[in-house]
Amino acid sequence: MTALLEVTGLTKRFGGLTAVSDCTFSVPEQSITALVGPNGSGKTTAFNLITGYARADAGSVRFRGNTVRRPDPVRLARRGLTRTFQQARIFAELTLVENLVAALQQPWRAMFRPAVRSEERAKALGLLEEFSLERLADQPANELSFGQRKLLEFATVLMGEPRLILLDEPTAGVNPVLVEQIEARIRDLHAQGLTFLVVEHNMNLVMRLCDPVVVLDHGTKLAEGAPDDIRNDPRVFDAYLGG
Repeated sequence: MTALLEVTGLTKRFGGLTAVSDCTFSVPEQSITALVGPNGSGKTTAFNLITGYARADAGSVRFRGNTVRRPDPVRLARRGLTRTFQQARIFAELTLVENLVAALQQPWRAMFRPAVRSEERAKALGLLEEFSLERLADQPANELSFGQRKLLEFATVLMGEPRLILLDEPTAGVNPVLVEQIEARIRDLHAQGLTFLVVEHNMNLVMRLCDPVVVLDHGTKLAEGAPDDIRNDPRVFDAYLGG
């Protein structure tokens, strides 16, 4: 299967601490790939390096067959790679529809109330309906619950019609009903051809949803393979599942 994203030798140091060390893995096209590991293993740092929120000290990133020489979040989003965050990043004072429309605009324009054209509103309402948020479409985002904010951010990254979505702990702090909803949306979107790279601590979810699974430990890839192989790998049990 063709790799949509290739990470090679990625390294990041913060002073005397090496957060990511010579990390190499790939995300096959039309897969749901998991990136897991214990706290502090470098998962979110890897996400930040891939998407341009931090600069790597060494290594390379290739997306859709092309080297990304200086990863930049805006340029990558235009090319079809986007992400969510552990703490949902939304514009709290804007309505849900305005949040989605802002995702299509330049970052500096998103600081102001965006003018919502009819076709943009229709697209936004369609996505909000898919996430069961349509009844809240014209309410300010600061009225949403923690879980609903995660759903809104997920819907927002879909406005640009991406090829690859990086989800950073999409179910952390979310009630079981919303976990089921998030899983269902990932499955539906995957069936439509979207590729995912998912950082997630819910190992039951990972094992039933993701393939392949990449395991990090101390910033380095410890293992990579199908869920059953990872589940039965004693190194993974010692480093993560058994901890």
